[in-house]
Amino acid sequence: MFAKHEHAHCIEDAVKSAERICEERNLRFTDLRRRVLELVWQNHGAAKAYDLLDQLGDEYSAKPPTVYRALDFLQENGLVHKINSLNAYVGCQHPLEHRDCFFLICSDCQEVAECCAGDVASSIRELVAAHHFAPRRTTVEIEGQCQQCQQCQGLD
Repeated sequence: MFAKHEHAHCIEDAVKSAERICEERNLRFTDLRRRVLELVWQNHGAAKAYDLLDQLGDEYSAKPPTVYRALDFLQENGLVHKINSLNAYVGCQHPLEHRDCFFLICSDCQEVAECCAGDVASSIRELVAAHHFAPRRTTVEIEGQCQQCQQCQGLD
């Protein structure tokens, strides 16, 4: 989904957004939170907490609760999304712009694409309202095969 893509730009943009959001909200964007965000953005696949812990190595001598607290902070402030089906995290491409996004998850290459479509979100909100339900968070995950993986297998 992201072939020939320069991740350094994504990481840089994500960190700038995080700095701005934390400054606006008077929150501490610690070195550990910054590093966890950078690691989540290193590729466009979903990052599992224990993989992040391994990548942090001795740099922060972090323990699992420390990584989960950093991920919770990033998620609460709209900087990452949790992909429930994978029990993993992806960076938010446009923090605080949309409440309701959905995700395309390639089961072959493991990349995750964040998508926002007002009509999909509106339909879900209407359905939820009709059932007098008060959602805290909406996450729609669609698993399948991206175009590049289809081409590799000759399915396109």
